[in-house]
Amino acid sequence: MRMSRGVPLCAAAVLALALAGPAPNEASAASGGGASSGRHCAGQKAVRVPGAAFQRRACLPDLTTAGLAGTPYTDSADQAGLTAKGTSSPSDVPGTQIDGYFPDDSHFNATHGWDHDAQFVIRLPDHWNGGLVVTGAPGTRKQYATDVAISDQVLAQGYAYAATDKGNSGSDFYRDGDRPGDAVAEWNARTTQLTRAARRTVTQHYGRAPRRTYMTGISNGGYLTRWQLENHPELYDGGVDWEGALWTRGGPSLLTSLPVAVAHSLGTAGDDEMYEAGFARGSEFLWPYHEKAYWGVTQKIYRAAFDPSYDPDCPGASAGSTVEQILAPCASDAAYDYGSRPASVHRAVARVALTGRIGKPLITLHGTLDALLPEAADSDVYARMVDGSGRGRLHHYYSIEGGTHVDGLYDTFPDRLRPILPCYRSAFGTLTAWVEKGVRPPADHTVGRPASGDLVNSCSLGAGAPRR
Repeated sequence: MRMSRGVPLCAAAVLALALAGPAPNEASAASGGGASSGRHCAGQKAVRVPGAAFQRRACLPDLTTAGLAGTPYTDSADQAGLTAKGTSSPSDVPGTQIDGYFPDDSHFNATHGWDHDAQFVIRLPDHWNGGLVVTGAPGTRKQYATDVAISDQVLAQGYAYAATDKGNSGSDFYRDGDRPGDAVAEWNARTTQLTRAARRTVTQHYGRAPRRTYMTGISNGGYLTRWQLENHPELYDGGVDWEGALWTRGGPSLLTSLPVAVAHSLGTAGDDEMYEAGFARGSEFLWPYHEKAYWGVTQKIYRAAFDPSYDPDCPGASAGSTVEQILAPCASDAAYDYGSRPASVHRAVARVALTGRIGKPLITLHGTLDALLPEAADSDVYARMVDGSGRGRLHHYYSIEGGTHVDGLYDTFPDRLRPILPCYRSAFGTLTAWVEKGVRPPADHTVGRPASGDLVNSCSLGAGAPRR
């Protein structure tokens, strides 16, 4: 892809599904998509997103998913599985939405029919609290993926909101770039690019710069949060990292834990090897689902992003054209040994590796039953990295008992799991109180799973048992 100002990054082929429906018209779309030209739009400035190659702006009566569902301003399909049924979300937040994309030479995010990557969404509520929240898509999803999980709540609190597709998406994202590691490296560059542009857009729209800017995200978005606070702390006031992926040059990473999971699914590794790789005892009931839906595809496409010379025919030019092909593991991944791979592979990972040297306050959440990115091989390690870099005073870490990688699995196992989203919402409030009022968060601990109550919509980060 190619960043603005002519900085070459990569060329891509990304598998993506189109968002149904026409794109909104510039400034107003009163005749379609639920947009409004009501009084709250009167006198609105013609705001331009700095660096955008294309943008479309709409004044809407409700920026939340309650008002946007079924319109071109969100994508419910891309949010599937991230939240539990019964999740309560606010509504009735009028404001302005800007959709667009930055210059790029790949064309596989089909949202809006634009066939263009580096897409973003910026939402500007009429009643602004002076803050801005930025995120990047989890997994290989796109810019609307966290509308329910993040956007709805922060908009209702008065924050402006910005999200990026990270510059590539879909199960073929690994093809993006000229050299190993390019695809993931672009995620970081696109997030920085959007943050800078969103801050200036907010300034144009409201007539003053944002008072606070927070970075946050889920999974790969959590990784972006860590990376941004390490590498661009000047842009942010703090962040909340929800089960961020860990990348380190020497390991661990998903390239050291998932090969064991693939081997387990193929019958060449036992439970003891899974425990040694970091998978939690007690998470076994989740393994059959992850074997079918996550382990194989995740290992093969991320391995291909950094180590394309290892079994170049699997995944090859594409992860697949059917769901079955995409989710199927590469048999060779059962024997993948990151530690023995050439130095060039480790250098590729080093380009995107984390250090723990955060420069602003960070709160990390991770479920004790995460069966994709087990916390023992991820956030536990990252917490030690932060402490080892002398930045422990800037970090708080809470394990969520019964939490797993996607909250949607709670609907299948309500007696064993708990959604992390309500704990995330609590953590975001804890972060803002820490940053803005100096209220120190509770000491690091495991947030227990209550035996009763509304687990879908309530969670307190109050004192609990020390983390195991």
